[in-house]
Order: sequence, then structure tokens, then C-alpha cells
Amino acid sequence: MLLRLSIVNYALINRLDIEFGDRFSVITGETGAGKSIILGALSLMLGQRADNLSLPDKSVKCSIEGTFDLSECDLEGFFQENDLDYETICIIRREITPHGKSRAFINDTPVNLNQLKDLTGMLVDVHSQHQTLLLQESSFQLSVVDSVAGNALLLRRYKQLFREISTLKKELAMLVETNQKSRTELDYLNFLFDELEKASLKSGEQSELEGESEVLTHAEEIKTRLFQVSELLSHGEENVIRRLNEVVANLQVASRYQKESSELSTRVSACLIELRDIAASVERNAEEINYNPARIAEINDRLGLIYQLEQKHHVNSVDDLIAVRDSIEEKIATIDSLDLQIAGKEKQILALQQELTGFSGQLTEKRKAASGVIEKALLETVAQLGMIEAAFRVNITPLADPGRDGSDRIDFLFSANKGIPPAELSRIASGGELSRLMLAVKSLISSASLLPTIIFDEIDTGISGETATRVGSILKKIASNMQVIAITHLPQIAGKGNRHFKVFKFTDETRTYSAIEQLDDEQRITELALMISGDPDSKAARHAAAEMLQNNS
Repeated sequence: MLLRLSIVNYALINRLDIEFGDRFSVITGETGAGKSIILGALSLMLGQRADNLSLPDKSVKCSIEGTFDLSECDLEGFFQENDLDYETICIIRREITPHGKSRAFINDTPVNLNQLKDLTGMLVDVHSQHQTLLLQESSFQLSVVDSVAGNALLLRRYKQLFREISTLKKELAMLVETNQKSRTELDYLNFLFDELEKASLKSGEQSELEGESEVLTHAEEIKTRLFQVSELLSHGEENVIRRLNEVVANLQVASRYQKESSELSTRVSACLIELRDIAASVERNAEEINYNPARIAEINDRLGLIYQLEQKHHVNSVDDLIAVRDSIEEKIATIDSLDLQIAGKEKQILALQQELTGFSGQLTEKRKAASGVIEKALLETVAQLGMIEAAFRVNITPLADPGRDGSDRIDFLFSANKGIPPAELSRIASGGELSRLMLAVKSLISSASLLPTIIFDEIDTGISGETATRVGSILKKIASNMQVIAITHLPQIAGKGNRHFKVFKFTDETRTYSAIEQLDDEQRITELALMISGDPDSKAARHAAAEMLQNNS
């Protein structure tokens, strides 16, 4: 429920504060006094797009703040989901800077426009001429039927299931498309894998083969060089080992007289041991190396295969080829599993569709049951509003395929005149008839609505006299279930309010302002008399006004 509305620096408003009641509040005032300005400010607070054109003082920000009582709204979940502090008294604020930048706050926490709209959409319903046009739309008509049928929980479950199925169908379509594309390349992937698998690739073999090839290709030169080394080390007439033996012998003689020579002899002896081992290794190496054309051909064939595969797969090593082989194997396994995945998705979708069909059937039955209630209630209400010959029918047509709201299309068929068969509202209903029909709809669904506040703008367009009185009575009836705020030009409606606010203009030496005040009983009589006759001092008008208020008490 909207407890308080504060407006600062908006259009003709310098500063304005309104404290609303919990039942039926009316706002009146002369044309141009600023009633629509207040509604415009309220719309900004509810999330309408903003600019700085409405700021009369370009040096000061515009601020529109609403204080709401959430104690009966069950909105804790919304605050938790959006990481906002929950309090039963909630303050919603919209600010517009002189540069046109807009900011929104919920309990002083900055929020984006979508969050603001989501919350205010659960708090306030603004009924205007634009919304009256919604009555012609099938989706709105469906929402009316579901509201009366009490389908909120069932419809929420249905929509959740419908979204799950839609998601699964998209996943299935992607799997089928992937499967179709993959099947065309599966044979090629199998060929590539078999080719790599038959190659029996081993990690590191390329470098080993290249090294062996280098040795075998130069085997004769290597063998010659090693024999020469062997001659120099141990077999030649002046070989190194013989010379070092002589060195050791001389140092041993010298060591008899000098300690240092003994140490040098020991060191040279160690070198001799190492050289003898080297000489033996050189001889063995030389004997083992033999030119082998068959082995060279075998190595070249193997390396040729490896190089060919590397070039084909754009890699540089056997390890890379092994990685390519493993990747291809995974792709083949994935493709082979697609049929199973597709079958699993289809089975899952079928099970959910059966469940969805059950929910859809329940929705249809409840809608059919509610249709009779709606037809009877709306005809009774529009008869009170002067359309005693009206005919109204709720037409339910099954859809070929279930949609996001079920398997039904809802159409309101209406005729205001006897003898004319009911037809779609867009074809047959006038603006005034639509307005009265929408009021009847609002009256019907007010008890089922979860919205705590409804605001009526221009509800009195095209009506007067007894019809206006009945409209006021209907609004008062709606106010027994929710907070109602009505902007009106008609005394018959204004007289039904529990609180009465008057919008007026005043001027100082610089500019014109709009302001608002709550009227006491005497002021209400004066205002109603003015609305009745144009003369606030008319005795007859004041008597009629007093009688209106007395009948309203």
C-alpha cells in the first residue's frame, strides 16, 4: 500500500507531500491544475523513462519518493533474490539530475530500472486509457480468466515446465544438427585414426631414428676416425699411453727425492687409467659401427612416414601426432554417443510433455469453470453502468500446440446492444464501452489480485449522472479489497472517497506552481459544490454535496 508520495522539483511542483489512506482516496482539481503532473511523477517512480525536461530548476535534482507498506505483500523472496534489505516499510526513490541522469533506489540501495519495475509492478496497478486498450488483447483477457480461476500457482508450474521443455528442444535440435554434420565426416575421422593407429607411434622415436640415421649414413668416416684415435691412444709407435707410462716412470724416480713429484706421478697414473678405458671404448665403438644399407632404408622409410603424417596434420613431432590421434579418437567417441544422447533427450522431452499436458488440461478446466463466473459478474456490473442490454461471452479455443500460457486462446466477445451478436472487443466496442467494461473487470479481479494499490486515471471519461454514481460505488467496492486512488472530474465519484485531495495552482513573482492539500469535511463540501454547479456558494449545490458525504459515511 502506498502510504506517502513526495515530489521535489518536477514540472510545476516545487515540493509536494501526500499521505494516502488505506481505502479510497480521490484527487480533484481544475483542468491544468496539475493532476496529470502528479500521475506523471508517480509513473517515473514506478520505472518510466526519464529526462531532465521536466526539471523547472536546472540547478537542483528532481526526487520522487514513495513510502510503501509491504506487511501484506509477501515480497521477502524478491528482496532476497536481489540482495536488498527487506523492511515492511519500504522507501522507493527515483532521482533525475540536472544533466538528465536517472538513478533509482530501494531502501537507499541503488537498483537498476528493471529491478525497480519488477518491484513496483507488484505494488501498483495504474489504470489509464492506454491500459483500457489492453482489454482488446487476448493475452490480457487470458490473464483476467486466470486471475478469477485462481490459476497463479498452477500456471507458474506450467510455465516452468514449458521453459524446461523449450530448453531441452533447443538442446535436442543442436544435437541432431551436430549429429548430421558429424556423420558426414565420421568416415574421414575413422580413416585418419586408423592411419595414425597403424603407424604405431612411440614418444621420442623421431629423434632416436634421426640420430641413428645420421650415424649410419656416416659410418665409414666415423669408423676411420675412431681407428685413428685408437692408434694415437694405444697402438701407434708413439702413442699417448706409452708416452704417459714414460712420464710416470720418470716422476716415480724423482719422487724419491721430492714429495711434489710423487703427487704428480699419482695424478698422471689416474689419467692413464682413464685413457686406457677411453681407448678400450673407442675400439669397441669402432668395431660395432658398420655401414648397413638395409637398416638405413628401414629408418628412412619410417621417418618418411612420420614426416608425411606431420605435414598432413600440421605438427612438428611424434608427440604432437599422438595428441592428434587421441583427439580424433575422442571425436569419434563423441559422435558415436550422439545417438544415445539424442534418444535420451527425446525420452526426457516426452516425459515432460506428458506432465505438461496434464497441467494444460487442469488449466483449461479451471478456465472453463471461471468463464461462467466472469460472464455473470461482468454483465451484472455493466448493467449497473447503464449497459442493460449488453451481452458478454468468454470464448475458449484450443490451440494446435501448447503455448507458454497453456493450450487455450481466450477471446472476450461483447455486444452493448440487444440483437447484435457478441464479437471481438476490437471490432465492436466503443471507447466508453471499453472503459466501463474494464472497470467491471477490475472490480471482478480486485479480490483475487495480489496488487495492494490501484490508481485510476480518467475513469470518468464519457460518463455522468447516475452512471457516474455507480462508477463511484464500484470503486468504493474495489477499495474494500485494496487501496484505490482515483483522479476524477466528477463529484459523484469524488464524494465516494474516504480521503479527498485537491490539486491547485498558485503564482509568485517568478513562476507558477502546482500544490495539493487534503480537504476536511467543510472544504470537501465546497469543492464538491464547485464541481456540481461551478458555484461553491450555491446552497443547492452545497446541500447536494453534504448529502453525498453523508450517504458515503
